[in-house]
Amino acid sequence: MVAPILMHGPEIQQTSPRLWLIGGTGEGPVVAERLLQRGWHLTVSVVGATAALAYRPHPGLTLRVGAIDGEQGVWAELAAAESVGWPYAVVVDASHPFACLVSLQLAAVCKQRRQRLIRLLRPTLPGAATILPSLETLRSRSLQGHRLLLAIGARQLKQALACSPGARHFARLLPSPRALQLAMAAGLAADQVACLRPGSELEVERSLIRRWRITTVLARQSGGATEQLWRQLCAGPGPELLLIGRPAEPAGVKGLSQTCLLEALVLPQ
Repeated sequence: MVAPILMHGPEIQQTSPRLWLIGGTGEGPVVAERLLQRGWHLTVSVVGATAALAYRPHPGLTLRVGAIDGEQGVWAELAAAESVGWPYAVVVDASHPFACLVSLQLAAVCKQRRQRLIRLLRPTLPGAATILPSLETLRSRSLQGHRLLLAIGARQLKQALACSPGARHFARLLPSPRALQLAMAAGLAADQVACLRPGSELEVERSLIRRWRITTVLARQSGGATEQLWRQLCAGPGPELLLIGRPAEPAGVKGLSQTCLLEALVLPQ
């Protein structure tokens, strides 16, 4: 069950500093837990109900489930917090590295409102992989006859197929009706698609590679557990790993690793 949106009394407003956390990565719940322990009051925004399940109920936590609705939505959230006399001391952007639009919208509005904003930066992971500046540069690869596993999400499947016409394609997707619709629309057959949730056992993914005799994997340089998984599976004599390079962060936004971000948000005793 999704944790409800919690309402709190004035006594919490008077004693607890307030922070808006935009989720979207596995680090979000960990950061939220630590900040709640330190006395922060958190409003956490996540896109879907499944993501909300990762946040444990807490008296100092308010969950908002659904899209933020662009710059207008960001502005409205910050203005609403100010209007009740309990503004956000800081906004933490912990959205996915490839959720570029969300980060740009947050940066634009926070700059206009002089709102403190910190971007949670994921690390650059080590290991052998070919980084592609963009999905379009996949066209420069010689993939004729390759068995290519696409692990880039459903929205870019059609473009990925167009950029690698000589390959035999397979896709690893989230188990959602929309993802399946996009896969079918891109031209993939049912036996070319596997629907699995993130965090699946390594052996499940490995069995897909064996079953489909994958020679090349295309994933994203997300810096998280999913990228780490593909690096493990493609290590040594495994398939070649191609990673779509991480997009540039918005200019002028302070970016910190998880450790440094938590250090920066220690409240005075």
